[in-house]
Amino acid sequence: MSRNRYEPGWRHEELGAPGTVPIASGAVRYFERGAGEPIVLVHGAMVNANLWRRVVPLLARQFRVVTLDLPFGSHDHALPQVDLSVPGIAQLVIESLETLGLAGATLLANDTGGAVAQVVVAERPDLIGRLALTSSDAYEHLPPPAFDYLRLAAAIPGALLPILAPLRIRALRGLPIAQGWLTRRALDPVVSDSYVLPSITDRGVRRDLARVLVGLQSRHTLAAALRFADFHRPVLIAWSREDRFCPPANAHRLARDFPNARLEWIRDSYTLSPEDQPERVAALVSHFILTTETAESTESTETTEPGVAHVR
Repeated sequence: MSRNRYEPGWRHEELGAPGTVPIASGAVRYFERGAGEPIVLVHGAMVNANLWRRVVPLLARQFRVVTLDLPFGSHDHALPQVDLSVPGIAQLVIESLETLGLAGATLLANDTGGAVAQVVVAERPDLIGRLALTSSDAYEHLPPPAFDYLRLAAAIPGALLPILAPLRIRALRGLPIAQGWLTRRALDPVVSDSYVLPSITDRGVRRDLARVLVGLQSRHTLAAALRFADFHRPVLIAWSREDRFCPPANAHRLARDFPNARLEWIRDSYTLSPEDQPERVAALVSHFILTTETAESTESTETTEPGVAHVR
């Protein structure tokens, strides 16, 4: 069903049935669809679960797909007592996996969510059966240099709103400093509303976003990278070939640093490949799961010589 007007908290029906995971000072929303081996989807900053709305129905044909809706600045109500640093959001993912009984799931992430996923596998590798990273923040690029101005503004009380307010106008969101270089294709206007309006219209959410942005510190991804060599379970690096913010060099670097990784390229896409190329993302992830061992069977081979990254 298409919509013409955004309603606060709206998420696309293709994501599946909604639920909540209780946390210390509130709850994390999630959506579930399909049956079979579980996949957990993690979005990045200034978007929400709607990012995956066109990937979910494709994966749900074969798998149980759980899409987390994280407080990354496009959420529906403020969570002032929750740690919204990268390690803090990683802990929300960990708590969600544990609460929902999803140990051994494939973790699929995009953009800033990929940085969170890297911290998760560094801190709790036992919870993750496979890791799939589409274009993501990594290493020194958290955030990408082009978005440093947002992090600087977030540290100044009241400075975010003048930057965000013009994005009420849908036509302005296609500018390179907004969503224009994150996707090659125009976003569904109501989905785009769900990304930008919460932090404009809700002061509490905007304060949460400021904490998210200030917490984007590359020391977290650099620390996680030191532990990649200890994660021997299968890893898919599915990177957008034309990405403007997540350097392709980082895709090669990730494929080298994880012992059991394969690298695939997504063409005709910018950072938000679930928006630009949902069919390609779903096909790569499905093939990856169906052609790699489960976490349990991998457990017995973790002492063997690491594999070589496969590049296509």
